[in-house]
Amino acid sequence: MKQHITQVAIAGAGPVGTVAAYALARKGIDVFLLESGSDCAPDLRASTFHPPTLEMLDSFGVTEKLIERGLKAPIYHFRERRSGEVIEFDMGEIADATRYPYRIQCEQYHLSRMLSRLVRDTPVAQVAFNHRVVGFHQDCDGVDVFAETPVDIAQIRADYLIGADGANSIIRKWLGVEFHGFTYNEKFVCYTTPEPIEKHIENLCYVNYLSDPEEWMVLLKVPGIWRILVPAPALLSDEEILSDERTTQVFERLIDKGGSVTTRHRTIYQVHQRVAKEFLHGRVVIIGDAAHLNNPLGGFGMNSGIHDAFNLTDKLIRIYKGREDADTALETFAEQRKKTTHHFIQKRTKENMRYMSGGQEAAHEQRKREMREIRNDPARRRQFLLQQAMIESLEAERA
Repeated sequence: MKQHITQVAIAGAGPVGTVAAYALARKGIDVFLLESGSDCAPDLRASTFHPPTLEMLDSFGVTEKLIERGLKAPIYHFRERRSGEVIEFDMGEIADATRYPYRIQCEQYHLSRMLSRLVRDTPVAQVAFNHRVVGFHQDCDGVDVFAETPVDIAQIRADYLIGADGANSIIRKWLGVEFHGFTYNEKFVCYTTPEPIEKHIENLCYVNYLSDPEEWMVLLKVPGIWRILVPAPALLSDEEILSDERTTQVFERLIDKGGSVTTRHRTIYQVHQRVAKEFLHGRVVIIGDAAHLNNPLGGFGMNSGIHDAFNLTDKLIRIYKGREDADTALETFAEQRKKTTHHFIQKRTKENMRYMSGGQEAAHEQRKREMREIRNDPARRRQFLLQQAMIESLEAERA
């Protein structure tokens, strides 16, 4: 059994885990980053970087690289699929609140791969691909982490373990922590296509939420492709959902062009609204999807996980530099991020889903009226933009 000694072990080399690893390593803290895959997975689920996230990542020197790889999206639309009505919001109105008054549309794996290379280049860090965490044991002095490799079991002795290993987190499962919330009945399918959707739908921007009581959609543009998220009836099998027949039907309803549309990916997701009862368990901390899950409407999932990572690593750096008591600092992290998750992330994503899915016609019309009132009232519109950009939640957290 190979044995390693480090200060902080991190499970998961997605955007959240790599942010945490580089934030610590660049400050001279020993890090051992474990990833079960052979590389940072080319996951297509998250592709939106919000203004506060771009500001945080600018401290790493990678924001400009994301901007170069992605698309700037200062404008986003809430669109009525039946009537064609567009309720437009322009993040340029909050340019006084952020250096980046726009979203960047860029797949998350670009960030993970950039940061994993930076972590490897630091003298105090190791990145171990093909290392699947299978268990751990903690005591009053540290944590022993056990990882399966292609040839043996590796043991990592660390002061702390960070679980950034996603929705199916083995860290969370070993802790036995309750994961409160619910799972949406319908499945969600994401199509990616090089079809120029903007040529079929007038005045389409890069970020579009199409509201409809029968079949809502999200249309997101990233370089070279459109990503289309649509619900699918729970009664359909996965094979039926991904079939050419259903794919043709979806695009026929969207742009009156079905069978000739080429799709590069067709991926099914089960979507949850869940929050772990506790984020902190002795010397083990869970962040990102390991700690909280939400629907994708608004692009808050990956961003909130990255905010977890910056908050937590700031506390760990203070602990290692002797600036703050460990128990106090980590308990503050857990309290801050749990409050933000419950009071902002969960609330906003549920509100976005309520608008998109419609439900009863009267309720849907009421929500449309609310959105129009927000757009037409400068004060309410500004507050809405600050909420949707995730600026308001972080200001409240700092306060």
